[in-house]
Amino acid sequence: MITVKEIFSKQELKQFVKFPFKLYKDSKYWVPPIINQELETFNKKKNPIFKDADAQFFLAYKDNEIVGRIAAIVNWLEVNDQQQKKMRFGWFDFIDDQEVSKALLAEVEAIGRSHNLEYMEGPVGFSNLDKVGVMTEGFDSIAPMITWYNHPYYVNHYKTLGYRIEKEYSESKFPFSNVKPEAFKKAQDLIKRRYQLKALKFTKTSEVMPYADKMFDLFNESYAQLSSFVAITDIQKAYFKKKFISFVNPEYIKFVVDKDDELVGFAIVMPAFAKALQKAKGKLFPFGFRHILKAKKHSEDVIFYLIGIHPSYQNKGVHSVIFNEYYETFTEKGIQTCFRTPELEDNEAIHKIWKHFDPVVYKRRKTFRKDLN
Repeated sequence: MITVKEIFSKQELKQFVKFPFKLYKDSKYWVPPIINQELETFNKKKNPIFKDADAQFFLAYKDNEIVGRIAAIVNWLEVNDQQQKKMRFGWFDFIDDQEVSKALLAEVEAIGRSHNLEYMEGPVGFSNLDKVGVMTEGFDSIAPMITWYNHPYYVNHYKTLGYRIEKEYSESKFPFSNVKPEAFKKAQDLIKRRYQLKALKFTKTSEVMPYADKMFDLFNESYAQLSSFVAITDIQKAYFKKKFISFVNPEYIKFVVDKDDELVGFAIVMPAFAKALQKAKGKLFPFGFRHILKAKKHSEDVIFYLIGIHPSYQNKGVHSVIFNEYYETFTEKGIQTCFRTPELEDNEAIHKIWKHFDPVVYKRRKTFRKDLN
């Protein structure tokens, strides 16, 4: 018999966070989160997302043993401001037992109906900077730290329970040797002169911070047209600065500004932390921090995390300025492989940016939907 329980205490939330450690203990490809950081994400006093969102957390038990988990999320900015009557769910993990996944999703469905929402979609997080999608291809490669990994059987559970595909994402990679500087070297000189632009270089995180709020504003502007985009609020900016920017080598953050020092383009690249996080086993101390610091400074693989161009500068070649900056940095650092985070299959603009590098899709993921009315 399956029992599902809503959880509230810190001890129960810790069990929620640690359940995948057991589920994936034999996997070479699953990457554990830092337990304390994950707990902070769910802490309603620390994570400012809870000013605009509600979340409930559930664990499923079978024979007094935890066999599944799910987070039920309502982002009220999405529901009220965008009129997207959507019930979100994420952090959805379960053993290969249809009764477990069914019981957990039923809890989310009940919450969605109680709020008169029209449909539920997942797996997704609170916002666009959270992890997204259930993996459908690429099970034999390590998961980047900014994505979820899952067993192949997950997809069958969604389909059997009557869920249909809502969005499709792909993740690609290319060797740095594919990058031919002549594709953007001349163009970036011309574009900088034509539009009076300049690229900013950073060596310290403190140099990035004065521009960080502008970067999040530009992120909101450049991604606003994408389906399901929810803007980052002012109070969330401070939280994300603390959460993400300290992880990034400042040399991997590139900004392009106009003659008035206004930001027109940005990109954030992260070192590949996956193997370091596997060694850390969910803990920064005593040794996890050392593994992560080493990866931050010496990783030969990088992940393009975010890239954004101001709407008025899109299709004007600003990305060539950014790529030229990265080419110089990556050459100096000896980078071998570049990875891209999940990108919507229908985001034609982003796919055009990368086409010159001959990327190969190595993972695919999807979100699934169920109507509630």
